[in-house]
Amino acid sequence: MPAIGTVDSLWRYPVKSMRGEELEEIFVGYAGVYGDRLFALESSASPAGFPFFTAREQRQLLRYRPRFRDPDQAARPINLSEAEKLGSGVTPLYACPSDLMVDVETPSGNTMPIDDPALIEMLRNGSDDKHQITLIRSERALTDCRPVSIFSLQTARKIEEEIGVTVDKRRFRANLYLDLPSSEGFAENDFVGKSLRIGSRAIVSVVQRDARCMMITLDPDTAEKEPALLKAVAQAHDGTAGVYGAVLMEGVVRKDDSVELLD
Repeated sequence: MPAIGTVDSLWRYPVKSMRGEELEEIFVGYAGVYGDRLFALESSASPAGFPFFTAREQRQLLRYRPRFRDPDQAARPINLSEAEKLGSGVTPLYACPSDLMVDVETPSGNTMPIDDPALIEMLRNGSDDKHQITLIRSERALTDCRPVSIFSLQTARKIEEEIGVTVDKRRFRANLYLDLPSSEGFAENDFVGKSLRIGSRAIVSVVQRDARCMMITLDPDTAEKEPALLKAVAQAHDGTAGVYGAVLMEGVVRKDDSVELLD
């Protein structure tokens, strides 16, 4: 199949709603990107169906920078090479929780363990007092909807044209940012119901458009709001930007990998 684009950049978010990290390669698994959103904050004031405490409630979360203590253990599954040699789609093993612990750099430059009660209290400060916050962790990505999120550079540029303000792609918190040949933007909408081969192995079924919320109005560096961005997406694009995917075949994806449309 001919390539319909390339991977511009790859991102994961070790803690839900905190700053992401750009990587040269990621392992795309059935449960999501390896190391993505393993930790999240849960609030007693959030609805049972979506119990998380996010930048919707505390914008400053975006300015906290999580990092894995052992980057090598967090890079890919521990027996990936052996599993791939079997050639039958065997799911590789993930590292144990102690090897996937995270420290967080605060906006002031201090570094604290993710499970430090003082960090949790710091994050709660400035939010509504009704929020009683606890830390949760999971072996799978605690994503909002689907395991993998995809967004094109051209869609960011299209929105930029519509509102007349520079748009940082990081506002959309995707795992895979693609560079597509169409300059119109929102070309990824046409992938819904189809599958993409990304790199030599990973296959992702694109299942739905990504419905957006006020998170995209927040600057990823300052957490300042730009309400016009969400308004433009709501009025011109049915409130969606980017797409969600489900993984059909696990594999490593690298920056500059080709993207093929399979059906």
